[in-house]
Amino acid sequence: MHICDQIVLVTGGARGLGLAITESLISEGARVVVNYHTSKQQADMLANKYPKQVFAYQADVTNKEQVQSLFMAAKEHFGSAITSIVNNALVNFKFNGDLRPKSEDLSAEIMTQQFDGAVLAALNTTQAALNDMKQANFGRIVNIGTNLVQNPVVPYHDYTVAKSALLAFTRTSAQDLGQYGINVNMLSGGLLQTTDASQSTPSFVFDLIASSTPLQRVITPAEFASAIMMFLSPYSRAITGQNLIVDGGLVKG
Repeated sequence: MHICDQIVLVTGGARGLGLAITESLISEGARVVVNYHTSKQQADMLANKYPKQVFAYQADVTNKEQVQSLFMAAKEHFGSAITSIVNNALVNFKFNGDLRPKSEDLSAEIMTQQFDGAVLAALNTTQAALNDMKQANFGRIVNIGTNLVQNPVVPYHDYTVAKSALLAFTRTSAQDLGQYGINVNMLSGGLLQTTDASQSTPSFVFDLIASSTPLQRVITPAEFASAIMMFLSPYSRAITGQNLIVDGGLVKG
């Protein structure tokens, strides 16, 4: 199925990387369900600007009932079910370097918050989509990860551990759901220049990453979003259970 024929849910789709993903999908002709939690103004602006392509809906992706309501509302709005999911939402996290809790400061609450935002959220959206995807014998699920799993150069314990678990869930889901025509993959980025989450990162860190990267620059949200289009397109129909690192070649996965 071509992207222009898909209805794609983008969690956290109204700002930062999510906004770049939404804009890429709009340019490809897709219909987009823009999920947001607190970014109502930005989401409404998208829906007003692209009324035929964008449906904005507020939901906490860690809440199963709210996610199920989102899927039902999107199906009613577009007259067809969501075909594809980009699990992008980032729950209460900033890439703020030394201000992140170190090993001695970690708690179960801190770890669980990021686990829920990554793995539980992906579980909720996947389960809400399954019946319709199985009936269509088609589905595309793209989870957003991090190159810190392969190269943990900064101690973002909660975030990195949660994304590592999401990578495992990506692979087990791909194995389980391939029989129904559902492809599940991950794209993992590094620091992006610039998103709401990365604006707390000191400028020298961006310079250091750029100098260490074969492309000699920090990847932008738009560039990362472009790579997601590949996993949604027919060109990737034989690809599932994979993790593509999109960071300009900094980490070799």
